[in-house]
Amino acid sequence: MIVYLSRLGLQGDFEINEGEFPGRAAGMTEHDGSKDFEFIETAQALSESYGEPLEIAKAIMLDSLDDYHTAFINASPFCCIATADGNGQPTISPKGDAPGFVRVVDPNTLLIPDRMGNNKLESFHNLIENPRLGLIFFVPGHRETLRVSGTARLLKSSEQWAYSEVNGRHLDVGLLVTVTKSYFHCGKAVIRSKLWTEEYQPKEKIMPSFGKIIGEQSKSGEQESVMEQVVEQAYQDELY
Repeated sequence: MIVYLSRLGLQGDFEINEGEFPGRAAGMTEHDGSKDFEFIETAQALSESYGEPLEIAKAIMLDSLDDYHTAFINASPFCCIATADGNGQPTISPKGDAPGFVRVVDPNTLLIPDRMGNNKLESFHNLIENPRLGLIFFVPGHRETLRVSGTARLLKSSEQWAYSEVNGRHLDVGLLVTVTKSYFHCGKAVIRSKLWTEEYQPKEKIMPSFGKIIGEQSKSGEQESVMEQVVEQAYQDELY
């Protein structure tokens, strides 16, 4: 199926093969002259399309962490941090470690230690320009997730981050998060994705080695084996 971008004020066309995106192509507008794309661009139009939110969904949105939120964070080995720079350009960064790596200081304060990385520091740069952030916490095997939002500052303190020490090492920088909103998100997305089962794990290899990919994307000119060795060395020696 071909979608004609000229209708959207864009240049060019693109083709969607139904086999590539099952269940999606059939729902998109075809160039038959009878339909057009429609965008929702106002709060009123959005409300008319979906209706009012469930009262219980609004009621569980709290302005601080309660005991249930705290227990979930303490059990979580993985979260994602969403930030945006001063121009609104967003990014999302995954953070993972042993359960408890994010520390609940009090109902409105979190500590998130940093780990060794590639030093692009996109999230940190963003937070210097725009301190607002969003977090989502996962606990393996649990359908529900926890969404937290607020503001964050970069805190440098060897003593404060000592709790995150692994193998005698820790960084002295991390995030001090002030929580302004916290609520559980229902498990429908995790259930639909069958995230904690093997059913949707690819049975076949879907891409080459990460070393080959970054070698090509960076135009490094290095052989795949060299780049793969770089990746594996980082995974072995630079986790902490």
